[in-house]
Amino acid sequence: MSGPNVVARRGFLRTGAVFGGMAVLGATARGQAAKSFKVGLIGCGGRGRGAISDIMNAAKSLNVEIKVVALADAMADRVAAAREGVKARGQDVPEAACFAGFDAFKKLLGTDVEIVLMCTSPNFRPAHFEAAVKAGKHVFVEKPVAVDGPGVRRFLAAGELAAKKGLGVLAGTCLRHDKGYGGFHQLVADGAIGRPLGGAIYYCIGRLGLQKRDKAWSDAEYMVRNWYNFAEMSGDHIVEQDVHTIDMLNWCMGAPPVAAIAIGARHRRQTGNQYDCFGVDFEFPNQVHVHNLCRQINGCEFNWGNGVHLVGEKGWARIGAGVTLWDGTKVKPPDAPMTMNMYVQEHCVLIKSLLDEKPVNHAKDVAESTLSAIMGRDAAYTGRRVEWKAYMDPAAKSDLYDRAFASTSEDFEAGKVVAPEDDKAPVPGKA
Repeated sequence: MSGPNVVARRGFLRTGAVFGGMAVLGATARGQAAKSFKVGLIGCGGRGRGAISDIMNAAKSLNVEIKVVALADAMADRVAAAREGVKARGQDVPEAACFAGFDAFKKLLGTDVEIVLMCTSPNFRPAHFEAAVKAGKHVFVEKPVAVDGPGVRRFLAAGELAAKKGLGVLAGTCLRHDKGYGGFHQLVADGAIGRPLGGAIYYCIGRLGLQKRDKAWSDAEYMVRNWYNFAEMSGDHIVEQDVHTIDMLNWCMGAPPVAAIAIGARHRRQTGNQYDCFGVDFEFPNQVHVHNLCRQINGCEFNWGNGVHLVGEKGWARIGAGVTLWDGTKVKPPDAPMTMNMYVQEHCVLIKSLLDEKPVNHAKDVAESTLSAIMGRDAAYTGRRVEWKAYMDPAAKSDLYDRAFASTSEDFEAGKVVAPEDDKAPVPGKA
């Protein structure tokens, strides 16, 4: 298999190692003395509390003890909820190590935590990740890792520093740790369909929720509590949710797209400023195009909720269906050695890499998938064909290079956040 659009076998072995070693997890763990890691959580909402459960379950399978020693969130009630969740699992976090406020992450990073779980809304992640790396912490960071180009570049720089410091960085792009998607990727990487020539990916679900504003809330609190409806906080749902399938596409293609052109619309959403749907044409080298469809509208077709369908020189492949060659021959995906659900499996990968003193670093992969999604979003918002180099090459002299949302961690800490007008979305050609 050849060509710049596809993963070479050598490249697959390198990137696929995130799950390839899982077949021997049990034996490796039994051969090691029990070890413990001190864990801190930044972002104590539902995903953060779930991440604590996931890393504890992963550690148990590896004969490793996890001690949750610090909690941080902008909202005190979420810290309290996370603390109660930890208590239910037989541990307690001292009140002195429970931090609330927009600078709470700094206080947590000043403790002796070894692994930090980052589960805030995406706009906070570049600054929080950078601070964690400078503090010498291993990191599990949820996807996506930014909401704009400057945030992605900041995250990438911190990821490079993490590699130099020998720190582990695991991203919450969980489909890479799913048995079905792992087998699908290996089929493509092994050349079962030949060089990919095109395809489609999709992420069609209902809307995630709605948080109506309490009159007592400041603009900052409203945006934090309703973050999944503001592009400033989430990047829009193409970035916050569809990044999963975009990440799988990039993994299978071996590189991110070079350009995107897109459409999008807001039909039924309430609050915030996001679109309900996107249709993106991602362009890869050699005129390979893959269509991306994502939607968050209740009451619509969800049977094909999320997935990847690629067409190649030899046949086609679709997640859940394996490969069908042009002569009708069926090729089943290999049995990817993943023994647990993907949310637990990903934490196994991080912990095992630390036990083996070979820390993983997925910063570049998740940053590139995040930027791919941002490129698709901006193409829809503006009505323009948007190129990758617009964000990554200052010589391109694009207005997108420095375009950033005023919603960074520093903005919130300084009290400079003003909530955008509700129910007003970008208009292509005018955005």
